[in-house]
Amino acid sequence: MCGNNMSVPLLADAVTVSGAERETAAVIFLHGLGDTGHSWADAFSSIRLPYVKYICPHAPRIPVTLNMKMVMPSWFDLMGLTPDAPEDEAGIKKAAENIKAIIEHEMKNGIPPNRIILGGFSQGGALSLYTALTCQHQLAGIVALSCWLPLHKAFPQAANNGVNKDIAILQCHGEMDPMIPVRFGALTAEKLKSVVTPTKVQFKTFPGVMHSSCPQEMMAVKEFIEKLLPRI
Repeated sequence: MCGNNMSVPLLADAVTVSGAERETAAVIFLHGLGDTGHSWADAFSSIRLPYVKYICPHAPRIPVTLNMKMVMPSWFDLMGLTPDAPEDEAGIKKAAENIKAIIEHEMKNGIPPNRIILGGFSQGGALSLYTALTCQHQLAGIVALSCWLPLHKAFPQAANNGVNKDIAILQCHGEMDPMIPVRFGALTAEKLKSVVTPTKVQFKTFPGVMHSSCPQEMMAVKEFIEKLLPRI
């Protein structure tokens, strides 16, 4: 491995599930509010592909307005979970730059951007959508679970010169989600179709599932990754 992890703050203590053979692709996956990278690293261990590296960074601990300013792992501050709630624009943009630094690091280590999938759950999924759509490199795809598009009013203009206009997006949502209702997911899917090629957006819902993942969803994620990151 060349490249120094210490120059990329989020990589220094990220949980990485290494490939069992030569790594030719990477999945960078961002956890939800109050969580850590460990839970998703465990989830990916059960559906891993031997030539893919899975990187699950931990969000910094910051006070979160939505949770009475309690300090917890959070990619950016959250004021509310409705489409018209005020947003932490500076925090979202800063967080996106930190994720882009991980992408750049993987590129320096020989994995081209079109072999990198960015994804996340809830707040992490929101950040993965924003980061990928404003990224200057053409990525393979986005896995957006139980989430929304931050700063949605800035799109499609905010999408960086349409570099990722043809990016594949797998969006999944539990139909019984009490935190981020499935209709917000549906609104997000419609918005995404105005930013990228509409046929590239898949929106799958899962009956009976709340604000969490399920085995059927993880199988859909596995199939999506296998399709976009075939063995080379």
